[in-house]
Amino acid sequence: MRSLGSRAENALLRRCLWALVGLLPALAAAQELTAAADGGSSLSSDESVLFRDIPMVYGASKYEQKLTEAPSSVSIVTAADIQHYGYRTLADILRAVRGFYVTYDRNYSYLGARGFGRPGDYNSRVLLLVDGHRINDDIYSQGLLGTEFPVDIDLIDRVEIIRGPGSAIYGTDAFLAVINVILKQARSFSGAEGSAEAGSQQRVKGRATYGHRFDSGLEVMLSATDYHSEGQERLFYPEFDTPATNYGIASDLDSDRAQYFLTNLTFGDFTLRYVDGSRDKAVPNASFGTVFDDPGEYTVDTRQYLDLKYQKQLNDDSEVTARMYVDYYRYHGNYPEYLNGPGTPIDVNYDALDGRWAGTETQYTTRLAEHHRLTLGAEFVDNYRQNQENWNLNPYLLELDSRVRSKYLALYGQEEYAITKTLTLDAGLRYDELYFIDSSSTNPRLGLIYNPNAGTTFKLLYGTAFRAPNAYELYYNSPAVGFDSPTSPLAPERITATELVAEHNLSDNVRGLLSIYHNRIARLINLSTDAAGNYIFGNLGQAASEGLEVEFDGNWASGVEGRASLVLQKSIDEMTGANLSNSPRVLGYFDLAAPVWHADMLAGLEVLYVGPRLTVSANSLMTPGLPETLGGFLLTNLTLFRHVLHNGVELSASVYNLLNKSYADPGSQWEEAAIAQDGRTFRLKASVPVAF
Repeated sequence: MRSLGSRAENALLRRCLWALVGLLPALAAAQELTAAADGGSSLSSDESVLFRDIPMVYGASKYEQKLTEAPSSVSIVTAADIQHYGYRTLADILRAVRGFYVTYDRNYSYLGARGFGRPGDYNSRVLLLVDGHRINDDIYSQGLLGTEFPVDIDLIDRVEIIRGPGSAIYGTDAFLAVINVILKQARSFSGAEGSAEAGSQQRVKGRATYGHRFDSGLEVMLSATDYHSEGQERLFYPEFDTPATNYGIASDLDSDRAQYFLTNLTFGDFTLRYVDGSRDKAVPNASFGTVFDDPGEYTVDTRQYLDLKYQKQLNDDSEVTARMYVDYYRYHGNYPEYLNGPGTPIDVNYDALDGRWAGTETQYTTRLAEHHRLTLGAEFVDNYRQNQENWNLNPYLLELDSRVRSKYLALYGQEEYAITKTLTLDAGLRYDELYFIDSSSTNPRLGLIYNPNAGTTFKLLYGTAFRAPNAYELYYNSPAVGFDSPTSPLAPERITATELVAEHNLSDNVRGLLSIYHNRIARLINLSTDAAGNYIFGNLGQAASEGLEVEFDGNWASGVEGRASLVLQKSIDEMTGANLSNSPRVLGYFDLAAPVWHADMLAGLEVLYVGPRLTVSANSLMTPGLPETLGGFLLTNLTLFRHVLHNGVELSASVYNLLNKSYADPGSQWEEAAIAQDGRTFRLKASVPVAF
């Protein structure tokens, strides 16, 4: 493994570690103050045992297991965390998780994981699931994270963040991590509930949800949400600071509108779910060289799916799961362009895709004797429509009309073997046959898990994963009439990862974690030009990343909870030795939630640090130039949350970027090297149950 950094970086590591340790007394002091306010209550032995209950995770192995038994480094964000810290989107949740960061280009949110996160890659290297259902589409392989995520965040019960390669059980796109969003069940609502939000930038949101379990055993959940925001009134872009382009000011071009619908029916061992989410976003950035400050630039995303799941506990030792699903993703964008340079008439370029796919998966899990748990599964997916279109409206000119389909079949197995009472071997293997590129991929996973006592866990993890080239990379830059001819042959990307994780209960209330990892990526798909000057994708890159992660979690019976983490990471292009763009060397996070004034009122403080990052302009074919370094930034968010016990009403008030810091994220598909982010904003929210 390469050195983590210079002497200065190592000194920074020591200082940050001591700072994290120094936070623990503050957490303990807060707990004591709260206990005193409650009349000096203290932990009983029963409460202490309850606190030490180990959370369960499903997505790490496709069955329920304790976090300490999972062959991955896992974090869980709960519905209570979402309330206490005022998270508004899935992107908000993930930026608060150790080792992850989010880049927002004022259209889509992009997730960076362990030092790898190029803006504009459409989140195709992280697999996003909702209760095990794949959200990544069949053309971009995009995981939707912001307001474009098709489910209202209020319906989330918890989010499982599973680090490292997951292709051994999930196949393509489970490259850097797997995110499994677990939704609430009908019984969580016990009738109807309405919520309303209002905030900065004329943000308004309303939700109505009904959930009920009938005497027959049928559970029904229905939910509908409407959201609208005008966004920033004025955005300044220095690259366009000329009289001809309104002195770099984009006015009233940041609006965002979304609607979400969900129907969930459960009866016996069957669950039927329908999800429908759409988002309409104005784009203020003059993307892809379009006309600046033109209100005609916008994108529309629609994501729908119907999923039927059967899950049956055959006996105490065996379970079978089967699902069938049909999915739909539609995108279109309007991009105003000058016909013959600035000042000439404006044409509109229309870009669209229509993706539809269906699949089925069957899995059987059983215990063989006392020390073995075996999982066998098979999955088949038919991407029966992968249409991409692009044309200019006036005068009409067809640029692309690609209509293809693809299929893949996979078989996987996993064995959990308890070698001794304290030592477990977890081994998995999956084979994917990729018919559309006449290729296949076999990916193993090995985990050696040692639990010397109830409060200590060591994990030694190894795995590989792949990401198949998607239809966008294969066909988008092909000739207009080349319906089924890839621009160039592409092979799947491949990652090899090793990680050592140590977790230990430092006390009854504080748990510490240390993780060291090394990732190597081969056959990285990058955009380049061919001999004729056309843009094409090719397996041109190799990258490596390594990192050190430290985290402390505290939780007390008095209601105080807190978390602090520090990540040092380094990601390089192995072909040149250069640092990767949009790859911060340091990430820091701290949150603290504690009762204030009344036992039913909680204050949630969140502090987030993202270190300096290189922009991608030096590597951009659209705006080549020298890279610049965006400075690191520190954000502070504060939420007050109150649960009114006698009537179930929940009230919250949140202030984001409390100190009004100016900061920016790297751009990717724009003239701008940096995209300015929001200053101080606020949100007020109320949720009210409705009795029948």
